[in-house]
Parts: sequence; C-alpha cells; structure tokens
Amino acid sequence: MKAAPRSLGFTLVEMVVVVALVAILAAAAHPILTLAKRRSDELQLHQNLRALRMAIDAYKQAASDHRIEVPADASGYPPNLRSLGDGVAVSSTAKGKRIYFMRRLPRDPFADPSLPAEDTWGLRSYDSPPEAPSPGKDVFDVHSLSEGTGLDGTPYAAW
Repeated sequence: MKAAPRSLGFTLVEMVVVVALVAILAAAAHPILTLAKRRSDELQLHQNLRALRMAIDAYKQAASDHRIEVPADASGYPPNLRSLGDGVAVSSTAKGKRIYFMRRLPRDPFADPSLPAEDTWGLRSYDSPPEAPSPGKDVFDVHSLSEGTGLDGTPYAAW
C-alpha cells in the first residue's frame, strides 16, 4: 500500500498561531518604539534650544562689539527670531554686507508642524523675569510652548 500524498501548504490552525505570535511581538514593540520616538524628539528639542540660544548670544556679542547696526535705544538682543536667519546689516563701511547667525530657524519638535518655525517658540524679552517669561521688543531667550513633560519629569517649557 502506498501512503497518501501529503498536501503542501499551511493549515488554518498554523496560520492563526503565526498571526497571533506576530501580533504579540508587535504589541510588545509598540511601547519601545514610542519611547524611542519621544527620546529622539527631546534630544532634538535640546539641540534646537541650544542652537537658538547660541545664536542669540552671538547676536548680542556682535552688537556689543559694534559689528552690526543696532538702534541706540535697543538692548542689543535680536528684535525677533527671523533676524537670526535673515541676517543683519554690518555696521562697517561695507554696504550690503550682512552677518547671518543661523542658516535656518529650527522648529520645536513638539509644536504643530503647520506653523512656521519662528511661531513654534515662546519668547522671553530682556525686560521680563525668568519665572514669568513674556515676549517684548527683543528676544533674550526662547522656550518650548509645549505643555508636555519630559522623561525626566520637567516641563518642556522649563528647558
């Protein structure tokens, strides 16, 4: 007697088991991927804040060194974030020359992606206290407008 030929393929039970295993693995990986994305966004926020603050400080230093044109009644800080990327006229005799403090303005990774980069940041003017930052006629510091809290427990706005 010959044995009946075995059919090729998978049974329904085998397919259900494989699909269940894949679903379990995907469910286990989701929190890890979410945490990795959040860490990446927080790192980007740190880097963007550092870059903006360094550009603001460079603008202030250029104003103190009289390398850029600043009105007499100004604090020496940039009037807005856009001026960091658009450049500022050089105060020397070189007409048309500009100093650029950033190639482009970075955005807050936690902000609405439809907003322009400069509208994603909260501004603090030179005249406002650190515990109650408010915008004014110049930009002394920037902070995140996100109401979220970082993985270390501090609010993004306090970074």
